[in-house]
Amino acid sequence: MGGLFVRLVHRLAAPMSQTVTAGLDCLRQKAGDIAWRLGPIGRAAGFYAGAWQRWLTSSDEYLEIPVPFPSATLALGAVLDETLLSVSRIIKKPLPFEDYGRIHGEVLEATDLYRRRGWLDNPLAYFDSPPLPQPIAEHSWLGGIAGVAFERFKFESGYEPDPEEPGRERWLAYEANRTVHAWILRHRRPRPWLVCIHGAGMGYPLPDLFAFQAAWLHKGLGVNLAFPVMPLHGPRRPGLLPGVGFPSDNLLDTVHAVAQAVWDTRRLVSWIRSQEDDVVGLAGLSLGGYTTALVSSVEASLACVIAGVPAVDFAELFERHAPLQFRGLPEFVEMTREARLAYRVISPLALSPRVPHERRFIFAGLADRLVHPHKQVRALWDHWQQPSIHWFEGSHVGFLWSGAVRSFIHDALSTSGLVGSEVS
Repeated sequence: MGGLFVRLVHRLAAPMSQTVTAGLDCLRQKAGDIAWRLGPIGRAAGFYAGAWQRWLTSSDEYLEIPVPFPSATLALGAVLDETLLSVSRIIKKPLPFEDYGRIHGEVLEATDLYRRRGWLDNPLAYFDSPPLPQPIAEHSWLGGIAGVAFERFKFESGYEPDPEEPGRERWLAYEANRTVHAWILRHRRPRPWLVCIHGAGMGYPLPDLFAFQAAWLHKGLGVNLAFPVMPLHGPRRPGLLPGVGFPSDNLLDTVHAVAQAVWDTRRLVSWIRSQEDDVVGLAGLSLGGYTTALVSSVEASLACVIAGVPAVDFAELFERHAPLQFRGLPEFVEMTREARLAYRVISPLALSPRVPHERRFIFAGLADRLVHPHKQVRALWDHWQQPSIHWFEGSHVGFLWSGAVRSFIHDALSTSGLVGSEVS
């Protein structure tokens, strides 16, 4: 009955759609800067007003991305995302504007190198195949929210940027980043594996295991789990302060970080296969979704790939989340344009996935304020030839409370042969 009422209101509002659209567009344009300065509440309010505009003026036919009803839950999700963004900006202050001259120079140098090497035309050639690692196991115990035991593995990454790449010396100076850490949950008998790649600002056992619902996957579904810590995250950070290791204002650090994340993940997958020669799937959240999508394009024989709330375009993220005073400056616009070209060597949208179409899965939030549903998720979905996707009516972190997302993940694992068909 509620759904019928919503559709009825939607159709009654259609005749006034042009007037509403024009009015709201004008209001949103004038209020944009004001909302930004008002902080999380102001920005969430601007999103909520836009949600009403989209719902009132969009047809419910032939839509490939659903238009959610602007509920209180949608508004609360937007507030949560905007609050997380504000906290991250406080923790990670932008570099002084004068540093962007150096950064721009590195981007130009890298783009020239990538063009000369042929990597812009063939990004796959940018990624070397890593050797098999020899992990050192340290048994640990974690109780509390996650409620599971895990082993802590460490091994030397061995990744180094190309000798000609700009930023190489700076990257190699991050000593803690040279050691890969991974949380391992495995059964005594051989079981399928799921490698779980965390999001930005994570890389510690508690948030990683909680975000992926490790107790359910490991105990309930019987899957072995591996959680590699991405470069410049968790114990690999250069320093003690928490925060997002990358994407970085040092744009070439982001290139090196992604290349090393792919390298380290492939080494871990190789080690898993050397132990049991069993099926291995890959799942990632947000920044981990970026890495997951990229690894699926360079690593053969993955059983499945699940990209959750995935980012796939760093240049777009850089533009949208940049400090307000930098936007529109010619130097900033030019640097972003060059960065978009340099980032092609690490772009999931420039490579073809090697995982079969029926084993590619995506889930994303319709109220996501960190990763744009159209500019990020929709781009990956189209590039992957529109595989199975689940849109939930929530924010970037809303999947944590979504039973529908949990069912979607179970179906993905079941379809791919990692678990049985019954929900645990």
